[in-house]
Amino acid sequence: ENGFNLNIPRYVDTFEPEEDKIRIEDIAHALSMMTRANGHFPQFFSVGQHCIQCCHEATARNYLPQTALACLLHDASEAYLSDVPRPFKKHLPAYKDLEQNLLNVIYTKYLGSPLTEEEERRIKCIDDDMLYFDLLTLLNEPSNRPEPELHINLSYEVRPFENVEQEYLQLFHILYK
Repeated sequence: ENGFNLNIPRYVDTFEPEEDKIRIEDIAHALSMMTRANGHFPQFFSVGQHCIQCCHEATARNYLPQTALACLLHDASEAYLSDVPRPFKKHLPAYKDLEQNLLNVIYTKYLGSPLTEEEERRIKCIDDDMLYFDLLTLLNEPSNRPEPELHINLSYEVRPFENVEQEYLQLFHILYK
């Protein structure tokens, strides 16, 4: 009636998530509309864009396609919970447990199992490297750590959420086997 043809997302109980209720379309849509850094960047930069860049970086580092897919999905729990900035999140152990449990359900659904320690280490490294450049580029906040080496060119261009959602889904379908 309102001109929109929305595929209504399924309700996901974040305390007891079920694989069959998790949908990649819901994740791609939510992350494309969710701002990174809780909205504190001077321009819109979505969690979806961040995940796409992490996925491209994993591919550029010649990581296995499964690791690149894990990079694309590494913030997927935020589609159902929220993006909580790291400095605050470290003081929320119950939230971190919920987030990890939900991520494990998502990883199991799309990767066949939770991440290995090596996959977690690689994804955290890429995530930390991206954060280094996010803070430097978008907030002019240099880090005290050495500048990481990236294998892709980062773009902080403001993109329509529909384009980000579409690219997220395209990458997913290329990597998901």
